[in-house]
Amino acid sequence: MAHRVDTDRPAGDAEAVIDELLATCRTALAAAEGLERAAHDSVASLVAPAGDIDSGRLDRNQFAAHGYAWLATYVEALRQMLGWGERLDAAGALDGLEALILQAAFGEYLAQLGGGIAMSQVETARPADMALGDDTLAAFRAPATRRLVASGNTAAVRQAIAGDLARGGFGDTGLGDPTLALVQDQFRRFADDKVAPDAQDWHRADVLIPDEVIAEMAALGVFGLTAPEDDGGAGMGKVAMCLVTEELCRAHLGVGSLATRSEIAAELIRLHGTPAQSERWTRPITSGAVLPAALFTEPDVGSDLSAVKTRAVRDRDNYRIIGAKTWSTHAARADLMILLARTDPEKPGYKGLSMFLAPKPRGTVAAPFPAEGMSGSEIAVLGYRGMKEYEIAFDGFEVAADCLLGEVEGQGFKQLMGTMETARIQTAARGVGVARAALELGLAYARERRQFGREIFAFPRVSGKLAWMATECMIVRQLTWYAAREKDAGRRCDLEAGMAKLLAARVAWAAADNAVQIHGGNGYAEEYPVSRVLVDSRILNVFEGAAEIQAQVIARRLLART
Repeated sequence: MAHRVDTDRPAGDAEAVIDELLATCRTALAAAEGLERAAHDSVASLVAPAGDIDSGRLDRNQFAAHGYAWLATYVEALRQMLGWGERLDAAGALDGLEALILQAAFGEYLAQLGGGIAMSQVETARPADMALGDDTLAAFRAPATRRLVASGNTAAVRQAIAGDLARGGFGDTGLGDPTLALVQDQFRRFADDKVAPDAQDWHRADVLIPDEVIAEMAALGVFGLTAPEDDGGAGMGKVAMCLVTEELCRAHLGVGSLATRSEIAAELIRLHGTPAQSERWTRPITSGAVLPAALFTEPDVGSDLSAVKTRAVRDRDNYRIIGAKTWSTHAARADLMILLARTDPEKPGYKGLSMFLAPKPRGTVAAPFPAEGMSGSEIAVLGYRGMKEYEIAFDGFEVAADCLLGEVEGQGFKQLMGTMETARIQTAARGVGVARAALELGLAYARERRQFGREIFAFPRVSGKLAWMATECMIVRQLTWYAAREKDAGRRCDLEAGMAKLLAARVAWAAADNAVQIHGGNGYAEEYPVSRVLVDSRILNVFEGAAEIQAQVIARRLLART
């Protein structure tokens, strides 16, 4: 297989090389899909021998189940990369860099599927962990698979990709929509002009993102991007949300995350709110006049929301909130709390939970929580700064009864779960943005820094890192856009969104770590933005579902098909 498509060759020869690459990828993907089916059956026999998942067996075989979740995620990523390549080919644009990226992606991920997938820095899921035998692996290692593993992500391919990076090429994303391309360009320019120049100063001073930046974002329509036009939004889809999130997070993770709470709040109200609640809140949220905060997590409750203890006690025309919330992002400056509380202590688990649209006065630095019945303290954090995190105590804080979402008790968890697809797609897009920031910072430094009489980019271990970073950026972008398109089409996509979030978080962390390595000692200095990107990237594996929880959810969804 050719290491790159030579554009100086006759057109027929170049087309033949591309046709051969695509055909080989299709055959290898079919082999990977066979491996995924075998892993499904093997793990299902461990955790669901009678057909239904046995929770005790799932716990005992968690490593195998999570390994299967990662394996299935890799296969879906390859499926989306092949789809990207085929769309580019149909448009006559699968050439040079794009073909190399496709080849590298298949070569590396196929190698890991057969040899071991890094679920974390200290955990590698190997085929044997899923009880996959030699016959299954032999079928997977068909000629097409072996060929791509041998010639896909080689040093020569990485150097060819690096050559394009040096010339300013990162690969055609295959967006294929002029309107979306305009949206992307608009927010790229905003991020470059209004966010990136000050991002490191905001981070080092640990201050809130300036109000004027939020006002400009509101004017650009960030907070109502996907809301229907009747609700004051732009009526765009989740792919547009991904593009905007990626560009803003490329400049600053906090800025790119500002709209997350608005997106969740507006969607909750649109899907579950009463007409009066929609009238009161939707347009102020989509315009940016009202900033929401999400209060779900508690000091002893992280991923297991069924254990929420904060109480909402009915008192005639009000509810009194009693309890504590933690990791409440942007809560002091927020005007509205999307608050999950227990309205029925007699009903265990999820059944007794309700969601509230709880208004509060906007706080200041001097008085972050100037409301009777609530108080809060800031949680100092390594990164993800600009909105600030708080632990909040409620001691009889009053919320009007008509602020109960939908004015029906006991629906809070169900209402929240309906928004998790959007939240995880957006978090995956945040990961893409952070990975791109790492790639661009690493590339710029490698071209500027000289050692031993030449740019450090000239050293293959440096340029090779950047080439693979560019490849994985493309992989997670295509996987994230796939989940977004499924959401836009009205199809259930919790599985696809979870896979995108799982992989994008790991890719962002790996890219940031490698960018710091490229910077050497300077990467450890606070004056260099890459140090911020590193600490920002780490949170992506934790919030919106920690990587372990995300793998558990993916495994359950896949194995439930037994």
